[in-house]
Order: sequence, then C-alpha cells, then structure tokens
Amino acid sequence: MAKPLSDYEILLGVSGGIAAYKAAQLCSLLVQQGAAVTVAMTENARRFVQPLTFRTLSGRRVYTDTFAAENEYDIHHISLTERADLLVVAPATANILAKAAAGICDELLSNLLCSADSAILAAPAMNRRMWENPATRRNVEILRQFGYHFISPESGHLACGDEGIGRMSEPADILACIIEMLSQKKPKRHLL
Repeated sequence: MAKPLSDYEILLGVSGGIAAYKAAQLCSLLVQQGAAVTVAMTENARRFVQPLTFRTLSGRRVYTDTFAAENEYDIHHISLTERADLLVVAPATANILAKAAAGICDELLSNLLCSADSAILAAPAMNRRMWENPATRRNVEILRQFGYHFISPESGHLACGDEGIGRMSEPADILACIIEMLSQKKPKRHLL
C-alpha cells in the first residue's frame, strides 16, 4: 500500500523548547508515512533532545552546525534546502520566529530558513505570554506575508505550569497538515 509521503523529502528544523520531544514523535510519524527526513537542530534544542534520537528515528545524519561540512564543498544551509519538498519547524520558538522575521542568520536553522527553496511550515510552541506578546504576533504576521504556513499552538497545560495557548500542536495534527500541503504538488525528485 502506498504511503502518502513516499518520495517526499522533509527537512525538520528543531528549535530549543520543551516541545522538542514532540518533534521526535513527528519525525517517527513522517518516516512511517514514507518521507525521507533530515533533521537540523539548534544548540538549544540539543539541551532537550539529543541528536542520536533523531538519527535513530530518521536513519540519517543530524545537522547541528553551519560549519561542520563533511567536505569543503558541502554548504549545508544551501544543499539541505535544495532537495527539501518542505521545511517544517517544530517546535518553532519565539526566538526562531523572531530571527526568521528579521532575516537573522546566526546558526544553522536560521540559515536554512533564509535559504529555503520550498514551503515552510511552522508549529509554534512557547509560554502563553510569549505567544501573545505583540512582537511575536508581529513576527508571525510578517512570516505569513513571506509565505510561511502555520499550524497554530493549542491551549492547555504548559511546561511552566501555566494554562493557556502555547502548546505545540500534536504530532499527528502536524502530520495531517504536512500530508495536505504536499498532496498539492509532486516531489522535487520527480521534477528533476
């Protein structure tokens, strides 16, 4: 039976928030649906989940450093985005959203966002006050104008003990959004 994400290349960007553990589940679900998944992690994301987790789930090398090329010709922030059908940022912290909105490229994930050659889907996750902050709201609006897609955070119990909006959407819901987005186009590898 055909899997809905067979032949699609997903670049999964994991930024530093407690919801990074959900990104591991999302990675597993993507692979189960046939996607080839490459993971790029920020330094702060590695404080929550180790790269080994994603390497085990994806069966691929995990990228954590802009300058750790295997050879002098491999420029990760370009080569990784060229083959990706979709760049998914989960969790998308207030920090990474602010960097993307301002065009700041000071680590691998922000470089990937700036050089993306595909659609971008962000799954925000943060404290409710951070989500409701006018700067975050402005950054989300700017990114929507840039063409970013968002799957809104959910309400519920937050890691800090608060209740309210800010929880990253459940991995199954993000997966459904990804399948819907990619069903509209052929995988890049079929276009070559």
